[in-house]
Amino acid sequence: MPDSMAEQLRQDMECEGLLECFHGLKDLDRECFQALVEAEEPLTVDELTEHVDRERSTAYRAVQRLLQTGIIEKEQINYDQGGYYHVYSPSDSAEITDDMQRLLNDWYAKMGQLIGEFESKYEQSETAAPAAEN
Repeated sequence: MPDSMAEQLRQDMECEGLLECFHGLKDLDRECFQALVEAEEPLTVDELTEHVDRERSTAYRAVQRLLQTGIIEKEQINYDQGGYYHVYSPSDSAEITDDMQRLLNDWYAKMGQLIGEFESKYEQSETAAPAAEN
C-alpha cells in the first residue's frame, strides 16, 4: 500500500482496492467477499472455507471483519427440529457504495478542516515572525 496520497493517485487501482482503502481489508477478506459475490446462494463459514482454501477460524475472522464493515450480511437459518446455523451474503451494492461515498465525504470534510487549521496556524506564524524582528 502506498504511503502518501500522491503515491496513491499515481498508482493504478482497481475497484476491488476500494475495500482495502476504505475499510482496511486484507487480501483474505477480499477473497471471501469475492467468493460470496460469485456464489449463487448464501454460504456458511464452512462452505466459504472451502472456496478460499483456509482454516475455518481464519475464514471466520475474515467474515467477522466483513460483517463489521457492513459489506456482507448474516442470516440465521432455523432447523425444523430446533437449532440454527448462519449463512452469509454480500450486502446490496447500492448500500455498499452509499457507505463508501459517505465515508469519502466525511474524510473530505475532515481533511478540509485540517487544511484550514494548517493554514491558520502557519499564517499566524508568518505574521508573528516579522513583528518579533522589530
